[in-house]
Order: sequence, then C-alpha cells, then structure tokens
Amino acid sequence: MIAQKSLLVDIADGHKLHLRYIAKPDSSGPVVFFMHGAVENGKIFYTESNKGLAPFLAEHGYRCFVGDLRGRGESIPKIDAEADYGQTESILHEIPEMLNFIERYTGSRAQYWIAHSWGGVLMNSVFARFPEEIQHVNACVYFGSKRSLHNNHPSKLLKANLIWFNVAHYYSKKHGYLPAKRLGWGSDDESLKSHAQSADWAQKHPWVDSDDGFNYAAVLKDMTLPPILHIAGVKDKALAQPVDIQAFIRESGKGIQELRIYGKKHGHRYNYGHIDMLTHKHACDDQFKDLLAWFDRFAVEQSFSQ
Repeated sequence: MIAQKSLLVDIADGHKLHLRYIAKPDSSGPVVFFMHGAVENGKIFYTESNKGLAPFLAEHGYRCFVGDLRGRGESIPKIDAEADYGQTESILHEIPEMLNFIERYTGSRAQYWIAHSWGGVLMNSVFARFPEEIQHVNACVYFGSKRSLHNNHPSKLLKANLIWFNVAHYYSKKHGYLPAKRLGWGSDDESLKSHAQSADWAQKHPWVDSDDGFNYAAVLKDMTLPPILHIAGVKDKALAQPVDIQAFIRESGKGIQELRIYGKKHGHRYNYGHIDMLTHKHACDDQFKDLLAWFDRFAVEQSFSQ
C-alpha cells in the first residue's frame, strides 16, 4: 500500500515550501526528488489516488519527494502581485532547502532526480551552482526538458513566440504576476520575475543569470553531471522537440546523456505529448519502465568529477 504525506519546509522569508512524500510505509528504499516545470506544480507527478510516476516508483520501493516551488501547488502563500522572487531564488534557495530537508527527514541525500520540462533546466542550474551535489546523485531522468527553443513548428510559434514571449508579458505587467491557471495556460501561476527569466532563456539567449551574471553554460561546459535520460514525446511539437532537447544536452556538460523518443512508430503504445508523457495510462509500460531500467543501470554508488 502506498501512503502520501504533505511536508512543509520553512524558508527564511516566512514562506513554506511543500513536499509530497509518497512511499510504502516503513520503506527504506532509494530517495527520489521530483521537480516540476513552469506554470506547473508537483501534481504532474502524482494524484491523491496514487496514479502517476511518483506512486509508480513508490510501488517499486523508492521513497519519493515531489516538490512545489515557492507559491506553487501547496506551497504557501500563493503567488500574487507581491511575489518578488523568480528562478534565481528557486536555484539558489528553494531547491537546496528542499534537498536539505529531505536529508534531515530520511538521513539520506536524494540519490535520483526527476524533472518535467523547465524543471530539468533548474536542476542542471543547481548542479552548476552546487557541484558538490553531483556526488550524491546516481542518475537523473528529464521529461520534455529543454533550455532554449530551436524548433519552428507552427504550434511553437503560437505557444512560445506569440503567447509566452509576448502576450504573457502583457498579463504579467497588468496583474503583477502571470495568472496562467486562470488563463488556461497551465496548472499554476508564475511570478513576474520567474516568467521573465524563463522566457529570456527560452529565446536562445545566453544561459546567464540576470541577477548576478553567473554563467551556467560556461561552468557546466567542463563538468560531468550524473547520467541523464532525456524523454521526448512524438506529439510534443511546440515545447520540447528532439532538436530542442539535443541543444540542452550539448550545453549540459560531459556526462552520459541519452535521448529517447516515445510514440507508436518507436514501438510504444501511444503517441505521447508534453503533458501526457507523465499522465497517460500507458506510460507505465513505456517510459516509466525504461526509467526503472535507467535507475537500475546506475544504482551502484559512484562519484562524478567536475
């Protein structure tokens, strides 16, 4: 039987970050940390009725911690016009605070990291800022993660060029934050700063932090990250085509990285898109099964040098 529990992580400014702990009772299996993408929250990885990737891994003995960034999901308070934080704070404070809490809670650093979409960019950015974290992580799996958009599919021109890079700025300035959930653009809202920063990087601009000029690409160039399995869906035409993911791979260091594409023409049960690569009922027979094999392949503790 799988049990779920909500945990709250206090951070310095009075905000609380939400972590959903999903595991079998008394499990002592490997620890997995999950990070969602933009206009999302952690529920991309689970439902309260134990559907989704995190409950799937819990059934296989893993202890899963699904994070909600500040203001997203069940983190409190919610994003509003007063929210002055963005992805720099996520990289420097929120994700490290979650990882530290997980270690205190379990006695173990998270050994596996999983991300969806922009969450993979945040995770690699954390590796760049905190290279000591690499030695604790056996392997990562990123679902539809890209940094900059290189494809020119019509749906990308609509969803990214028109909406994310232009119309979204209008709504962000009008409301003081991006009300993406109300607009039907995602499962959660974005602060004005997080939207501006992510939109900047997604436009093939340098991978440089707008707050302090930290050059993520330059730092990662000579680093060896934990092995990363990149998952793409054949129907994900706008947000993470193979060309976009391959560009992200090239700027993410020297480590082992593999890209696999999921759809019927590749022998899978369904033609997956950007969201249903994690939520479709057949995912457990395709990419979830391959994720387990990836974790098993790198299960032995190992150290990674920069």
